[in-house]
Amino acid sequence: MPPSPAAADDALVTLSRVNKWHGALHVLRDISLAVMAHERLVICGPSGSGKSTLLRCINGLESHQSGDIRVDGARHDGRPATLAAIRSQVGMVFQNFNLFPHLTVLENCALAPVWSRRLSRADADATALDYLARVHMAGHAHKFPHQLSGGEQQRVAIARALCLKPKVMLFDEPTSALDPEMIHEVLDILIELAESGMTMICVTHEMGFARRVSNRIVFMDHGEIIEQGSPAEVFDQPKSPRLGAFLGRIMHGDR
Repeated sequence: MPPSPAAADDALVTLSRVNKWHGALHVLRDISLAVMAHERLVICGPSGSGKSTLLRCINGLESHQSGDIRVDGARHDGRPATLAAIRSQVGMVFQNFNLFPHLTVLENCALAPVWSRRLSRADADATALDYLARVHMAGHAHKFPHQLSGGEQQRVAIARALCLKPKVMLFDEPTSALDPEMIHEVLDILIELAESGMTMICVTHEMGFARRVSNRIVFMDHGEIIEQGSPAEVFDQPKSPRLGAFLGRIMHGDR
């Protein structure tokens, strides 16, 4: 069902009957969801269930064919000005770090505030150093990405997204490209962000993190939202056989 009118009015992000196809493949099927300010939403599900596509549609990196997506009241309508306005409110961190290899950590983080928010270089550097300190990377500001570990690069990517001061942060499997010993240093940063009140939508298979951080968990399969609820409801009382089977498989490998 679509979000209720009251929920949609108060939500920071709303999706109503969103559908997306890749050719003949129906990737998102009538997705309806409302995410409130300061909510911490985790989306889980098997590979190919549409989780990453959902995030990319919210951020405007992919278009949807039907339905309605709104971010902070702005409706995705295909116009470049609207897309730019929405992206200025949405930070996104990907599986891969996507840092510019020829720029220092500080330059990577200061670039978007200079170009998108028209900050002076001095103000952009100050903003970048502030957010690098939040992810415990200020001491690496003048290093290049190749001089950092994978976990350190991902923390820089998080700081870079935060430098635009978005209203909502999207995380698409932010630990999946990391070695096991580096995962926890990134998860610790996400926990700190969650505790600060940041609105977060996170796709992850890290179920311990999901249980600890989220207000709500959404389970997707084959492009549909199958079940959603509080961490206790989802983990301890799954209603769908598909969710129960998924949890049974993934919890064996959870840390």
